Amino acid sequence: MTVETYSQKAKHLSQKIEQTIALRTGSQVQSLKVDILGEIVVLSGRTDSFYHKQLATHAAMSEIDQYALTNNIRVES
Repeated sequence: MTVETYSQKAKHLSQKIEQTIALRTGSQVQSLKVDILGEIVVLSGRTDSFYHKQLATHAAMSEIDQYALTNNIRVES
């Protein structure tokens, strides 16, 4: 049995969040990046609608439990 380090858990979680956001937004968030900073999940990237930014928020929230979320995705039209 292997012990998963915090770094490995954070990487796995960030990848899972990225996949969920891509799926739920139809990959409409460009340059998507998910960082885990302690107990905060930070989203960054850009999209052309506030709707897709909100979808990204809800997608990320569905994957996290005890983490806070900061959505820094920029809406550029």
